[in-house]
Amino acid sequence: MIGRTRGKGRGSLAVVPMVLTALVLMAAGCHRGEPGVGPDERHTPNAERGGPGRLLGAGDLGSDWHEDDTRTGPPPWPWEQDNCPNYQSGDYPAKSHRREAVQRYYRPSDGSSPAHHVVETYEPGWAERNVDDVRRVLLRCASYLVLGSRISFDVVDPHYLEGAGILIRGRITRADALNSVTYFVMLRRGETVSTVSVPDPGSRAAVDSIAARAVARLG
Repeated sequence: MIGRTRGKGRGSLAVVPMVLTALVLMAAGCHRGEPGVGPDERHTPNAERGGPGRLLGAGDLGSDWHEDDTRTGPPPWPWEQDNCPNYQSGDYPAKSHRREAVQRYYRPSDGSSPAHHVVETYEPGWAERNVDDVRRVLLRCASYLVLGSRISFDVVDPHYLEGAGILIRGRITRADALNSVTYFVMLRRGETVSTVSVPDPGSRAAVDSIAARAVARLG
């Protein structure tokens, strides 16, 4: 069982399809409502056809996690940040070259913050450019205010797992001190990009364990 930090409750960083939509589901609001699908996302309507075998199972997160199959629809790009003042969707072209994508949500038994996993397949050459787009988002939206809460990201390891991916820490800081942390593990293998979002499990070793299982799922 992967250890988890208790007591963060529903005020913690929700990890849902778009990065830190937590202030929508739990007053996080990094994205307003359902993600818009514009001309630059024309490849995503049939995105659910991808390989679900590349997604983590609930047991990969721990014995107290369960798959949440109540949410449907194609996954949005995981790094949409519509409430970030410096974010312009058109500045990130890679998502329009996504061939397919699958996603899975996970919920813990104690009702605290969910986890999320998206696996995307890109047209030749575009998975690497997608990683560049994510790095650009992390620079432009490193810290900003939403509904009185500060959203921030910092790159913990830019060459995570011997260069296979990037480890990112996201924070929501509130005046009421109900702060929260989520870890994002982004991995690339060929034209496939895997993004796992999980509430702080309490140790780097636990994060590394989940990441290793995500790598194994990529084959």
